[in-house]
Order: sequence, then structure tokens, then C-alpha cells
Amino acid sequence: MTFSAELWDAGAAKVYDEIVRHPFITGLTDGSLPHDKFRYFIVQDSHYLRSYSRALALVAGRATDEDAVSMFARHAAEAIEVERELHSSLLGSLGLTSADVDATGSGPTTTAYMSYLTAVCATGTYAEAVAAVLPCYWIYRDVGRALLERSSPDPLYAQWIATYGSPEFDAVVESVLAVTDRLGAEVGPGERDRCHRHFSTTTRYEWMFWDAAYHELDWPV
Repeated sequence: MTFSAELWDAGAAKVYDEIVRHPFITGLTDGSLPHDKFRYFIVQDSHYLRSYSRALALVAGRATDEDAVSMFARHAAEAIEVERELHSSLLGSLGLTSADVDATGSGPTTTAYMSYLTAVCATGTYAEAVAAVLPCYWIYRDVGRALLERSSPDPLYAQWIATYGSPEFDAVVESVLAVTDRLGAEVGPGERDRCHRHFSTTTRYEWMFWDAAYHELDWPV
């Protein structure tokens, strides 16, 4: 079994099943999701992608070969471009501006997820950092694939689905999975356990991110 398959089977398979059944996801495909919930999601995703870019830059700094350094550094830059390009068009369609995103700030789930990623990528090993950032790549790719089969009657949702269900994004994810599998031969038992823990935790944060958007979760005080 590859290292990535090992991580998925132990820490993601059941959570992924819950993600694709979540009313936020099913509401995207049938068009029933209220735009207010999608607006919350796009605002929070803007904050998340800014932090994810920095996390990927940290992964690049810890990478042990030049190809991986180049790849993760490129992905860090691309995360910013996605935030600027895709979200700019979606924000305009939702009646929002970048200033509105900044004024809203990151919600509790977004802040917790960003903080966890940053901490692992800054203080963990290279393998731990890769395990922590991997679910965002992988789950968005697989969700995009699943949703692309049905797309959505809502053009906003169809636009978002097309981005993550694209062959281009699939190639990006496959390159990260290949790095993960190569690392699997190098990590010892203790580090492997930590990789499993980080992968499982950020996978759960992926579900929590969708759920926070569905409930438009705000700070309690």
C-alpha cells in the first residue's frame, strides 16, 4: 500500500463520505444552497487560501529535493492567484469586494484550521508538513470530480465546481501524492504516527469548513 493510500484509509475515507453527503455540497449540485451560505464560504476561503499559501511556502522551505522545493513554491504562488482571480469574479457576482473580505475577517473554524496548518508546517518535519497540507489538495480534487459529473444549475456554483474538477487541478494533486508516496519509505514509526495524526486532523477541518459555511458560523462573543 502506498503511503498516501495508507493515510487516506486510516484518516480520510469515512470523513470524505460525510463531506459529499453534507447539505452544503449537495446544495451546490442541485442549486438549492442559499447564496448567503456560499458568500460566507467564499469569504472564508479567501482568508484560508492566503494562509494556505504561506503554509505551502513553509513546506517548500523544508523540502529535501529541488523538484519538491520548486513545486511547493509554485503551488504557494498559485494559491494566491486562485484567491485573486477566481474569488474576485465570484465576489463581484455575490456583491462583495476584497475590502468586504478584509472587514469580515476569518471565522472561528477558519482561524483554527489556519493556525493548525501553520504550526505543523513551521515546527514539524517535512513529512509532517506534507501530511498536513495534503487533505486540502486531495479532498477538493475528489469533491470537484464528484460534483463535475452533475455540475449545477446555478452558474456561480458551476464555475466553482469546474475549477476543482479540472484536469489541470488533477495533475497538481497527483504530483503532491507522488511526493507523499516517496516520503513514505523514509519516515520512521514515530514520525509516521504524527503524519497520520496531522492528516486526520486537517481532513476533519475540511468537513468543519463546509459545515461552518452551511451554518454561517460566527464568533460566539
